[in-house]
Amino acid sequence: MDTAFTQLVGVRYPIVQTGMGWVAGPRLVSAAANAGALGILASATMTPQQLRSAVREVRSRVAEGTSFGVNLRADAGDAAERAQLIVDEGVRVASFALAPSRELIARLKDAGVVVIPSVGARRHAEKVAAWGADAVIVQGGEGGGHTGEVATSVLLPQVVDAVDVPVVAAGGFSDGRGLVAALSYGAAGIAMGTRFLLTSDSTVPDAVKARYLAASVKDVTVTTAVDGLPHRMLRTELVDSLERAGRATALLRAVRHAAGFKRLSGLTWSRMVRDGLAMKHGKELSWSQVLLAANTPMLLKASMVEGRTDLGVMASGQVAGVIDDLPSCAELVSRVMAEAHSVLRYLEQLERPHPLAALPPPG
Repeated sequence: MDTAFTQLVGVRYPIVQTGMGWVAGPRLVSAAANAGALGILASATMTPQQLRSAVREVRSRVAEGTSFGVNLRADAGDAAERAQLIVDEGVRVASFALAPSRELIARLKDAGVVVIPSVGARRHAEKVAAWGADAVIVQGGEGGGHTGEVATSVLLPQVVDAVDVPVVAAGGFSDGRGLVAALSYGAAGIAMGTRFLLTSDSTVPDAVKARYLAASVKDVTVTTAVDGLPHRMLRTELVDSLERAGRATALLRAVRHAAGFKRLSGLTWSRMVRDGLAMKHGKELSWSQVLLAANTPMLLKASMVEGRTDLGVMASGQVAGVIDDLPSCAELVSRVMAEAHSVLRYLEQLERPHPLAALPPPG
């Protein structure tokens, strides 16, 4: 299926596997890329050295010339250095969870990298498109992780009408019907996180996958208790305890996670404070929330890496409530495309005039 997005990034199918922290590592990304989708590495939970190693591992697992991307935190203190790393390594696509600066977009584009920020509002899409972004991923409120209040079905057409670059739809997609629906709104493809997390190529522990598969749509909630921002995830005992916790308890928990993330990431306290201030800017966050915002990766690591559903959070799109299997990435992408083509053939049949339509009315 050829769209403006597939032409832009050089993939076979208009499907993106999103850059999920602790989930989108070399194994999943290479499996998605080999299936014909755009796989995106999550770099926020990696040191620069780990990122370079991960990029090279993906390249070793895919055919020469296969496109893949790296997701970067635009507000990170070392964003420019990480951007240079992916330029040096010849990565095709840079995606961003927050809007990168005009200067960073220009720097990447000058090096031949395709820049695709993720946005959750029309005005953000307009801004990054005006700054030179090559495409945007627009996530509606159904999407997992940090999310907004506007449903994809309302937000997507607004963004499509507002910008002249390819738009990829995210939030609520898991099958071929969703792909066709996104295309009908004017999108050039879909991005899926939870659906790729729930594949056999995902390294997420089996116990965690089972928790997702058992969830109903109503078990996927939005909470601000983790970091002060709306965060869509599975409702668990930990989420309940965070919502009940007082300020002192929340602060102690945040400091403990901050120390853990410092050891893991190699960041200094001063760098973590700077990153926290960047996240706090323009938002009414307490300092405990700032610390948790900077260290949410530790809460995700507990579940996504260590399998501790009692100690970690599980970011999730609402679509988890309708997923009930664990296909490989190849099986998933093949299924999505087969369903999409089936739906398109059905729609084509509906457009054909009825064979009796040309006959004169009786009498």
